[in-house]
Amino acid sequence: MDSYDFVVIGAGPAGYVAAVRAAQLGLRTALIERERPGGVCLNWGCIPSKALLQAAHTIHLLRDAPELGVKIGSFEPDYPTAYAASRKVVERLVKGLEGVFRKNQVTVIPGGGRLAGPGRVVVNDKQELDAAVVLLATGASPRMLPGVEVDGQVVLTARHALARETAPESVVIVGGGAIGCEFADIWSSFGARVTVVEALAQLLPNEDAEIAKQLERGFQRRSIGVRTSTTVGKVERHDGGVTVTLTGPQGGERWEAEVVLVAIGMAANTAGIGLEAAGVELTEKGFIRVNEHLETTCADVFAAGDVIGPPLLAHVASAGGVHVAEYAAGQELPPFDRDNFPRAVYCSPEVASVGLTEAEAIAAGHEVTVGRFPFLANGRALAAQQRDGLVKVVAEAGSGRLLGVSMVGWGVTELLPEMVLARRHGLTVADVGRTVHAHPTLSEAVMEASLNALGVAVHG
Repeated sequence: MDSYDFVVIGAGPAGYVAAVRAAQLGLRTALIERERPGGVCLNWGCIPSKALLQAAHTIHLLRDAPELGVKIGSFEPDYPTAYAASRKVVERLVKGLEGVFRKNQVTVIPGGGRLAGPGRVVVNDKQELDAAVVLLATGASPRMLPGVEVDGQVVLTARHALARETAPESVVIVGGGAIGCEFADIWSSFGARVTVVEALAQLLPNEDAEIAKQLERGFQRRSIGVRTSTTVGKVERHDGGVTVTLTGPQGGERWEAEVVLVAIGMAANTAGIGLEAAGVELTEKGFIRVNEHLETTCADVFAAGDVIGPPLLAHVASAGGVHVAEYAAGQELPPFDRDNFPRAVYCSPEVASVGLTEAEAIAAGHEVTVGRFPFLANGRALAAQQRDGLVKVVAEAGSGRLLGVSMVGWGVTELLPEMVLARRHGLTVADVGRTVHAHPTLSEAVMEASLNALGVAVHG
């Protein structure tokens, strides 16, 4: 039996980052993965989708170029080429990651791993490993609509969508979260007729309602259909594609489309990894239960990433993997904080946030003050013809402590780090607002929104 200090099951962001960090800290490390290193994020999620979104963004720029005095003439969106480019990016990063494993002497074992009891891991039901510490980083898989069979041809998940070499002519996207909104942007940019259906009252249900409404208006200006407070009844396949029956405020509707994309959330990958054998418990929602240092109910068995539940974000998973590796190596660490991570949606317009929305802050019992600043008053945004955007800051009344920020518009995902840092260190809107920002930049909108919360903004 091979012995390791640190064994990771799953090579998504939590798993591969943890494995590399553990090896850097001198732990003999093994990484078990059924598919390719990088998991869903690198191979069939974050990375290829952002490559396609960059292509979509380039199409927007070309269409809007005449407003900036640049006459392009005709151009032709080419989805097969965009798809091929997205796969080249993935291949480059996967090969780079494999090189990182070799450099750090991480043993990569292909196959499926499962717990066989405390300190024991079995790979492919054949090879047994002795493990001082185990990290479960098996991720999550798409939830399905009851009674609707996913075939990968007409009814798709995000993975099927990213494997398509052509854009559909028409699509109904079930789910208005990050995945649904990003694919709406991609496919509509390449000429598809897109309708997004969301059961709750707004797109991006976990984000600020004011921000979500501006995103919805942006979509509608681009002829992307949006149906909120609307549920899907039947999904009927036929030779021409699919018919989707909807029920919502506008009554019953039937939409014809080439394909349906189901993007209604994720469920933890917990089957077949031996949780019962090691006494690892699940939460009521089916995620692995962990404590403040991401340890499960079995000593020396940890879990990180999507398998432990929200927020289901790659950067949260990576941070969790680092935390587990360093904690396992004996470092003294504060509890892992899942409440101060940035959230980003890369559709056009982008949506970005950290901390509490206005509604969440009020529900938590805070008396709040709110500051806003529109891109219409930001010189950098106007110069780039990107006038549709808003920064909204929520602060604690009296103290001015930053509780959260929500943003929509061009490039707002790049404005997040400043506000994440400010919130992490308990800074106030005065601290942000009195910090001099370069002019002209989009980041001035963060400064101005903070000053607006204080009632002293010059431009807002």
